[in-house]
Amino acid sequence: MQPSEMVMNPKQVFLSVLIFGVAGLLLFMYLQVWIEEQHTGRVEKKREQKATSVTREQIRGHITNQNLKFHITEDPKGKKENLLLKSERPVRVLTKTSHSQGEDRVLGKTTGPPTIKLIAKRQGTRTVFKKFSEMKWPLDIHPLNKSLIKDNKWKETDVAQEKRRSFLQESCKKYGGVSRPQSHLFHMVSRIYVEDKHKILYCEVPKAGCSNWKRILMVLSGLASSAYNISHDAVHYGKHLKKLDSFDLKGIYTRLNTYTKAVFVRDPMERLVSAFRDKFEHPNSYYHPVFGKAIIKKYRPNACEEALNNGSGVKFKEFVHYLLDSHRPVGMDIHWEKVSKLCYPCLINYDFVGKFETLEEDANYFLQLIGAPKELKFPNFKDRHSSDERTNAQVVRQYLKDLTRTERQLIYDFYDLDYLMFNYTTPFL
Repeated sequence: MQPSEMVMNPKQVFLSVLIFGVAGLLLFMYLQVWIEEQHTGRVEKKREQKATSVTREQIRGHITNQNLKFHITEDPKGKKENLLLKSERPVRVLTKTSHSQGEDRVLGKTTGPPTIKLIAKRQGTRTVFKKFSEMKWPLDIHPLNKSLIKDNKWKETDVAQEKRRSFLQESCKKYGGVSRPQSHLFHMVSRIYVEDKHKILYCEVPKAGCSNWKRILMVLSGLASSAYNISHDAVHYGKHLKKLDSFDLKGIYTRLNTYTKAVFVRDPMERLVSAFRDKFEHPNSYYHPVFGKAIIKKYRPNACEEALNNGSGVKFKEFVHYLLDSHRPVGMDIHWEKVSKLCYPCLINYDFVGKFETLEEDANYFLQLIGAPKELKFPNFKDRHSSDERTNAQVVRQYLKDLTRTERQLIYDFYDLDYLMFNYTTPFL
């Protein structure tokens, strides 16, 4: 080929440049469209995620706002009645499912985008919380069903029972003065045990016959054939019984309004001394290292190394100093907590108020009322330390001798609402 033939004429050059230019333009346009599609997709995804997130935040905000209806933030100082509802213990955070099981099944059938499902769930949440926000507090008291009582031997017990309930109601009107719950609902019902078969709610007050009451509940629910065959560990650590706070909101609401609610109480000073004897005068792998060490460290001057290390040998006076200290080195415990903060008797109107002082009689009458098997009787044995003398008024006097009159008065002041609500007489001061 001759060199002259290799030279392209201007038309060919123009045509080649035009073809390459068009191809480049088409490639550029294609890339631009592809980039825009990718960007749009990401934006839409972010919008969807944001919408879902906003919906979830609205639901959480709605739940929080509704919870405020169960938690009164104002605390007027100097009003004695508010002590009925305050809680020094950490309030349980509301982490339960916010819709009922029935609503859960309906929501399970909801179809459509996640946002639609979340809106439907929010509506279900609103419905349940609306029920609780509109609940009448305190709960209505229900007349006891006495149709199963066939003889007259319970007549005096029944009269005493009616007087107790009436006295409690009047005391709550006089000293309560608050018609809305201050603690979260799940915290309020955390000490209440449920027996569904006989529709019983029992609020546990430690050192007031609670161990044997749990045995009775286990028998009633079919978990045991006899209350006498159930060990202490099975009662307290077996987790066989259900508590009311284990149910969803609908389950709690239904049971509070339809089941027979019972609470058994005890003279506050006797209960305090009984708790001290049980937890600090006998070997205990929990109360000695957790409470004993802290109490000895703060309230015993020049404590020996052994006592500081094992927490054993706490004296009743030291225990009382801990109880009355507003800056306790370790928190409160259910065994000496006030009944007003365990069972909230001015918000949850109990249908039956039993007393430790007449425990067997009250308990067996209650079993008749709820239709328990005739052969089932309340056990009268001492759960632990059976060789020890039961804590009674005489035993209490011996422990109070070590205290000053001021200290005795302060204990009474600490439990004054329990004394007032359950009509216990002023202790020996």
